[in-house]
Amino acid sequence: MLNYHQALPEKKLFQDLQIEEIKPIMKLIIRGKKREFISAVGKSLNILLPTEANTSTQSDKLTALWLSPDEWMIFSNEPVDETTNSYDIEKLLNDRISKLNLGAITDVTDQFVMIKLRGNKIFDLLEKGSPYNFNNFKNKKGAVTQTILTKIDIIVQNHDKNAVNLFVRRSFSQHLFSWMNDAASRL
Repeated sequence: MLNYHQALPEKKLFQDLQIEEIKPIMKLIIRGKKREFISAVGKSLNILLPTEANTSTQSDKLTALWLSPDEWMIFSNEPVDETTNSYDIEKLLNDRISKLNLGAITDVTDQFVMIKLRGNKIFDLLEKGSPYNFNNFKNKKGAVTQTILTKIDIIVQNHDKNAVNLFVRRSFSQHLFSWMNDAASRL
């Protein structure tokens, strides 16, 4: 049976690469087009949604990834304390956006796994299984792309120099983690 609290084994360390699941991280997909939608999100969360393609914005507590002209993923920067209610942000956005028909909020916390990749060999690993050209991407902090890695849909955010956040659907996470372990051992 699938374990929703621990999708992947433990942190893996290789010569110049570290792979680990970051959990539990709150993740929401928000959709909307109206100017009032973007304003309501900004006022509610104290974060500006990125409006330029393939970019991200960050506040103290949250990060927003641009996924399409009317779709963003928002995730928490720190793991959520499981003893508290982590749905406060979702409830706030539902009250200020969904109930006013400005947009839609979907909790995808259990649907996506966040994997943190750190080290000098990150892009060597990604280039082994992805058709995406990471040459410009790796030099742009906050850059976001949706691509495939070994035939699996992923979202990649260039978090910082030698640090990448990778989002994958939970049902593919163990296969992807296994592939990354195998590929990383051959770098």
